[in-house]
Amino acid sequence: MIDPQSFLRSLYKCEQTQSSRQERLMTNIVSVSSRDLGNRRQQLRRQRRLRLVQILWQALAVSGLTGGVFWAVNQPIWFINQPEQVSIEGNQLLSDRRIRALLPLSYPQSLWEIQPQALAKTLESQGQIAKASVSRQLFPPQLTIKVQERRPVAIAQPSPTLTRRSEASQVGWLDANGGWIPLESYAKLERSRQLPRLKVIGNPEQYRPHWKQMYETLSRSPVVVDEINWQDPANLMITTEIGVVHLGAYSPLFAQQLRVLDQMRNLPERVDLALVDYIDLQNPDHPVIQMLPEP
Repeated sequence: MIDPQSFLRSLYKCEQTQSSRQERLMTNIVSVSSRDLGNRRQQLRRQRRLRLVQILWQALAVSGLTGGVFWAVNQPIWFINQPEQVSIEGNQLLSDRRIRALLPLSYPQSLWEIQPQALAKTLESQGQIAKASVSRQLFPPQLTIKVQERRPVAIAQPSPTLTRRSEASQVGWLDANGGWIPLESYAKLERSRQLPRLKVIGNPEQYRPHWKQMYETLSRSPVVVDEINWQDPANLMITTEIGVVHLGAYSPLFAQQLRVLDQMRNLPERVDLALVDYIDLQNPDHPVIQMLPEP
């Protein structure tokens, strides 16, 4: 038979033992948690220091790289020091010196400060250059400019009634599209004697809308035209190998008028050209030869 008091003492001892075990377990948990938190704090501090060191190194590296690039860019080896370092390609009429004079460059000038597209647009805004492209070369430092010139096809002579202030009041060149080119641009043409023979007299603002089509018709015609007088838009006059021809206002009949004029090549065999004032082709179906008045 179990003694109640012994049983209670045993039960009490068990409870005390279990309670002490729980206290030791809690003590161990608290101590482990404290150590883990401390280690975690130290690890976070180390990570923050490492991140800060990385940021500082990155900043120093970027600053050093930027400074190195800036130093390298400003070295004399990257400068265009003289016009001869600008290479010109594709020019046949304009001299290299003339094209270089059109460039807004001051020497010496850093290659990195030069904007190729801006230079190309500057050249194309000139009357002499139709298209241009600019490229930079580092070794050795130089610029390469490729150009497509406007080829002059006629001499533009202003009408005496025009003022001297406008572009149209100056002697210049005309290209096939009616673009006006300064006279002094093609000194190379004068030396090679390749100047166009055709002369146009009048206000370019009046004949420019018709010039492209007119010149295309002229270039296909066997009739040699030396001069076009457009001073009176109501009566266009051309000077040919057989004399002065009155055409009236420029119209789609121009090609037909040239064909009729080509058929009149034998006129000098029938008429003394010294007695002819002009040929009237305002109506190409009924040409009229106007003779000079007899003395």
